This record gives sequence, C-alpha cells and structure tokens, in this order.
Amino acid sequence: MQKYFGLRGDALSGAMIWAVILPAYLLFGYNQSVAGGLLDLPSWVAQFPQIDTVNTTGAQKAHNTQIQGTIVAVYTLGALLGSLSCIVVGDKLGRKRTIMLGAAITSIGSILQASSFSFAQLVIGRLITGFGFAEISTTAPNWQTECSRAGHRGFLVMLEGFFLSGGLAVAAWINFGLSHTTSSVSWRFSLAFSCFFAIIVFCSVPLWPESVARQEGRIEEARHVLAALDDSPADGPEVAEQLREIELSLQETGKGSFRDVFRNGPARFANRAFIAALAQCFQQMGGINVLGFYQTTIFRTFLNLDSSTSRILSATVFTWQMMFAPVGAFTIERLGRRKLMLFGAAGMGLCMAVIAGCVSHPENRTALHVAIAFIYLYSPFFVTGYLGLAFLYSSEIAPLSVRTPITALSSTSTWLFNFTVVEATPTGFNSLGYKYFIIYACINWFLILPTVYFLFPETQGLHLESVDRIFLESKSILDPVRVARELRAHAAVGKDGDIQLDDGMQKKEKAMDEMEKGSR
Repeated sequence: MQKYFGLRGDALSGAMIWAVILPAYLLFGYNQSVAGGLLDLPSWVAQFPQIDTVNTTGAQKAHNTQIQGTIVAVYTLGALLGSLSCIVVGDKLGRKRTIMLGAAITSIGSILQASSFSFAQLVIGRLITGFGFAEISTTAPNWQTECSRAGHRGFLVMLEGFFLSGGLAVAAWINFGLSHTTSSVSWRFSLAFSCFFAIIVFCSVPLWPESVARQEGRIEEARHVLAALDDSPADGPEVAEQLREIELSLQETGKGSFRDVFRNGPARFANRAFIAALAQCFQQMGGINVLGFYQTTIFRTFLNLDSSTSRILSATVFTWQMMFAPVGAFTIERLGRRKLMLFGAAGMGLCMAVIAGCVSHPENRTALHVAIAFIYLYSPFFVTGYLGLAFLYSSEIAPLSVRTPITALSSTSTWLFNFTVVEATPTGFNSLGYKYFIIYACINWFLILPTVYFLFPETQGLHLESVDRIFLESKSILDPVRVARELRAHAAVGKDGDIQLDDGMQKKEKAMDEMEKGSR
C-alpha cells in the first residue's frame, strides 16, 4: 500500500484534518458541554443526590451548588494535570504517540464515568477523562501547525474552532434527545459516546506523517514528509530549502529546557511563554464557559424557561456557533491574528454587559428576549476571535527548542482558568445573580483588549522560524508589536500568502543568528 494512501499536498493535508483533527476537536467540544446538560435530569440527581440543586433550597442548595461546580470542573483539573504531563512526555513520545496515548486514556475515563454507580467513581472518571484529553489538545495544534505551510496555517488551525463548535452542538442535541428518557441511559449514553471520537483518533493517527519538527536524526524521512506535504519532488530546491531551515532549527531542539521558559535570554523565551499563556487564559476568561457549561442553567434560572425549552435553545446556540466558526478561518490570513482577537474581546464584553442589564429585570419579557439574542450574538465574537485562534497563536509564538514546554504551559493556562470559571460559576450565580455577568464584561474590556493591543505581535503569514526574529530584536515586553510591524513592512508576500524576508532582512536575520549563538 502506498504511504499516506498516495495522497500529497493539499489532499494529504485535508485527509489529516478530516481523519484526526475533526474527531479530536469534536471530542473537545463534546467533553466541554456534555456534563452541563445533565445537571437537572431526574435520573442524574437521583443517582448523585450530592449535586442536586433542583429539589433543594436554602443552605442545602448552596452547599450542593458548590459540589456541583466541583464535579463539573474536576474534568478541567484533570486536563490541567494532563497538560503538565506533556512537558515530560511530549518530546519523548513525539506528536503522534502523545495524541494516541491521550485518546486511550480519554476512553478509559469515559467508560468509568458512564458506568458510575457512586459519586467517587464519577469524580475519578472525569479526572481521568480530562487528563487524557489534555494530552490531545496540547499536542494536536502543534502537530497541525508544524505540518502546515505558513500561508495556510491560520486557515487550517482555525478550522479546529469549527469542529469544536460541532462537538458542543452534538453534545447538546444528544442531551436533549435523551432527556425524554427516564432511565439512567439518559446520562450514561451521553458520557460513553465520547469514546466514539477517541477511538477514531487513536486508530487514524498512525496512518499520517509525524511532524517534520520531530524528525531529529531522520533527515531523509523528514525530506519525504516535506515532499509529500508540499507535493514537490524530494530532491527539489523547495524541499531542500525547507530542510535546511528545519535542520538549523533542530540544532536547537534539546538545548532548551523547561527552566529556560522562565528566563528571557536573546530569544526572550519567558516573554513568549507569558504571551502564549495569556492567549489561552483570555480564551477562558472572556466568559465562554459561563455560557458553555451552564447554558441550560442560565435559560432555566435567569430567563425562567422550562427544562425542555432550555435544552432546545442551548443546542441551537451551539449549532449557531458552529455556523459562524468558518468566518474566522476565512478571514484570519487576510485580517491577521491581532485584529480578530481585538474584535472578539470588544464584542464579548458588549454581549456580557447587555446580558447582565437584561437579566436584572426578570419581570420584563422584552429584556429577557434581548438577553437570549445576545447569548446567541456572543458566539460569533468568541468563535472568530478566540476559539481556535488561541491554540494557533500559542503554538506560533513558541520557538522549536522550547515549543513543547511553552505550549504545555499555555494549555495548562487554558485548563487552570477553565477550572476557575467552571468551579466559581454556580456560586457566582447563586450569590451575585446578574452582577456575575458584569465581571466578564470588565475582563474583556479592561484586561483583554489593552493587553492584546500592547503585547501581542502579529504573526500572520510568517514561517515559524521567522517569528523568532520578532523576539530576537525586542528588548522589552512592549517591543514585539513594533518589531513585528517593521518586519512585515520590509517583507514580501509569497504566492502562498506566506511572508518572505527581503535580502536586507535575511542578512539581518543571519546576524541575529550569530548574535544568539554567541550569547550561549
């Protein structure tokens, strides 16, 4: 059988997306929302009375609310630990094996959850599921980014947001369909179904190329992988040039350590780790998990809708989000990363402010209808500005020598703040009411917007090796934005949309290389 089924170029890239990235991010979205849709099922609260907030009141409800937040959020705690594990196993196993390991562990956790008859087993199952999936979510963006051409990288990775939104919608519709069943199948099937996606990922990953960045010591194999990905002759000049760049970068692999990401040096590793972690933090702290994990609760509690209507609306919101996900994919290489992030933060802040104002008047039906409309409107802003883009930006900003620890730390940031939001939200709803939404409006407007504007450089169209130039020429945390603007002003746009340095910049690049080597 021909390697990669005889596929090359765009056909090979497309096959990798549909066979691995699609099921991986469907799994991501599915796991994110499935538990939140089970919280008021009669069979669920009967099996786990510790988290019953439907049939309790007063102090008991407040106590159960805290436990409920913990049981939903423990998945993200496991994911946080899984992300940290990639610092150890990510480079040792390589991209493909780490993804396969994560898929196997995720399946085990899903089976434990679905077969739970005790609260303790449910907790352990969610912890293991999160641990396994984090190894997928930390590694898959690197694998996809490193196997993509610079001019197409943004489009391909932003498709992950479309797939993730599809997973959210699948979970919401399955929960709605099974909510009419009175037996425990209504939640056991939902929790078990994630195994379907995990098994597809596990079985399909071995069929495709390993990242060329992980081919140290196997240059000939890297040559054939590059030729297949670019649909070029293995002995052609394009492949030879790319191989030369990769060989230079691979000289740095192994020289960077986990400790290096906490100090700057000429390449400003700490600066880059900080930006990557912030990008993932902002993805969570914009408020998506308030509307994602607890959307059914919002419709039922704040908008006084019945359980069935709440589930239908929740499913249609996620479907609506999936419809808008391609907008970011088709605009990111035209508008760039910074503009989409600024657009997203401004819009998410506006939506949260309007939702807060409207739900503060529960007796006003018009205000509640406006709140519903802005819950829907929030989705286009989030999916365009942060859903897939945060993963892309974090992997782009990290240099090869410490890419694994930096992306592991940024993914850890995702799950840490995901856990924080998911854990705090039930208590926030119970104690602050509509004011809880105001917190996220302020975070978007007064934290995310200025930070992105002043600290996040544009990486649109740059080869991953060229991103290094931005930081090698920066002397402070405020310099990268200016340096990136100057670099792009002196560069040409290639036929594939990638940014190509002119002769002057190439000479400067070589000089910077020498300076960096001399500083070691």
